[in-house]
Amino acid sequence: MNELSSDGAAEAPVAGARGGPASRWDRLNGPARVPGVDLARGLAVLGMLAAHLITIERLVWTDPSTWAGIVQGRSSILFATLAGVSIGLVTGGRTPYQGERMTTARLRLVIRAGLLWVLGVLLIATGAPVVVILPAYAILFLLAIPFTRLSARTLFLIAAGCVFATPVVVAAVDSLPIWEGDDGTFLELFLGWHYPFASWITFVLAGLGAARAGLRRTRVQVWLVVAGTALAVVAGALDTLTGVDEPDTTDVWDVLWTARPHSGGVLEILGSGGFALAILGACLLLCRTVVVWIVLPLRAVGSMPLSAYAAQILVWAAVSAVVLGDPGRLFAFRALDPFPPFAIGTIVACTAWALLIGRGPFEWMTDRIARGMVPGPGPGPYDERR
Repeated sequence: MNELSSDGAAEAPVAGARGGPASRWDRLNGPARVPGVDLARGLAVLGMLAAHLITIERLVWTDPSTWAGIVQGRSSILFATLAGVSIGLVTGGRTPYQGERMTTARLRLVIRAGLLWVLGVLLIATGAPVVVILPAYAILFLLAIPFTRLSARTLFLIAAGCVFATPVVVAAVDSLPIWEGDDGTFLELFLGWHYPFASWITFVLAGLGAARAGLRRTRVQVWLVVAGTALAVVAGALDTLTGVDEPDTTDVWDVLWTARPHSGGVLEILGSGGFALAILGACLLLCRTVVVWIVLPLRAVGSMPLSAYAAQILVWAAVSAVVLGDPGRLFAFRALDPFPPFAIGTIVACTAWALLIGRGPFEWMTDRIARGMVPGPGPGPYDERR
């Protein structure tokens, strides 16, 4: 995605392979990066970790004690939106690559998608009770490739159409008998259908559109906040006025017209997609100020999201197996209150790695393999200010 598999520096040389501490600092803070994107990725990583490790009440906006529920569904959707941003960055940013350069970038995305899928299957095999998102991301990478030459306006228009069309497709696929029994369970895991790519392509296209609009432009950043907030508020209001608390899964209206997390309903796509765009815009604006230095540890997490995500699951499985004797005991593991040490450990480890070594290990690996398998002209320096 993504840093889930590439960084905003458009395939900059691997920090740590040569040079000293200054090269690591430049990689994290140099002009080739977009710090607001790293910040948004860092928040998405920690949000998904919270959704996994904390038993969270249903979000009720009028009850502040439930506001932790904002991470449910929205963190993974933010992740998917940022996948589209990353695809946009490595295929030219504001101006899509042309000719051989675009062909090379697309082929490398195919390789990265394959690596993401393999890593996702390996993480599933750990037995940690996490619905691993990487298989779905791999498929989303492939689905996004044909759209990489399109303009921002076209991408946003297609995404808008997908908001209303794709939930119908997902509902139809969900009704198929292929999901029944153990075979259906395995198929759902290996396709990542808990995050149905048929509708989640909407978020990727929106993120790709944001990258094509020009992430460094102030008016784009403000537009993302305003438009994203408006979408989230409208979707929330419509859900309050017309939605139901206990949906009937046999009622098409209840299935399609809802904002419930992980429902795939129109209002969830509209509201959580808008939320993701607003968070992206807010992070971009914040990182134009002195806040950019205050949030450096979060940006470090966001500079290596694939490594942070995979490491969390690997550590989770190992600790749960040792302490509980079974990596699959979700509620017993949550009872250990693992979120604070996991969150702090992730932030500290990623910050130390970014400053002392450089690029995240899984980001480095996927990039090296992709460039090794698809030689050709590398992208030029990424700069949206042109």
